[in-house]
Amino acid sequence: MRARIGRLRLEGGAARDACGVAFCGLEHEAMHYSTIKYCDIANGEGVRTVLFVSGCRMRCPFCFNEEAWNFHAGNPFDAAVQDQIVESLRPLYVDGLSVLGGEPMEPENQAGLVDFLERVRREFPDKTIWLYSGHTFENLTRGSGHTECTDRIMATLDVLVDGPFVQAKKSMGLRFRGSSNQRVIDVPATLASGEVVLWGDDALYTTREMKRSF
Repeated sequence: MRARIGRLRLEGGAARDACGVAFCGLEHEAMHYSTIKYCDIANGEGVRTVLFVSGCRMRCPFCFNEEAWNFHAGNPFDAAVQDQIVESLRPLYVDGLSVLGGEPMEPENQAGLVDFLERVRREFPDKTIWLYSGHTFENLTRGSGHTECTDRIMATLDVLVDGPFVQAKKSMGLRFRGSSNQRVIDVPATLASGEVVLWGDDALYTTREMKRSF
């Protein structure tokens, strides 16, 4: 994998990467990530590797990961780190990759993630990719969150957890999301049907609030 994001082209005096993201200078440094968690069971179904990318302009009040708002927090998302994540996904007991932030769907981060997510999808067609974004699905596909990379990213995803965290709608009983405005979306089914299809959770958890079953 390339550590740098594609080849830049000049357009109207600004440098643009392969996904059409404009930058001030001719060189664009690699996306950063704040942390990686292995064998995580909180951010998606099953046992997962979880990548927290750096950079977020939304800055939701009471965000659980404020330290990742800075685009330069943590370390560069270079080829060695990408290879490390790929190797972590090889064991049969690992169900997939989850990507959080920061905000993975910031334009810079879309450009930094797209090739990597396509690699993960190619190498692990039977594992799932989850992505958490403060943007809604509609904004990413038809609104201001859409870039030249967005459709390629969406094509790699199994689940999108969308929408900003809203403290007033927070509930500890929600699974895989922090507030009730957020949706856990089945991306392939949604793209196929043309309308949002929610992900089908295990029947044990489909009640409004998670309860002990014993």
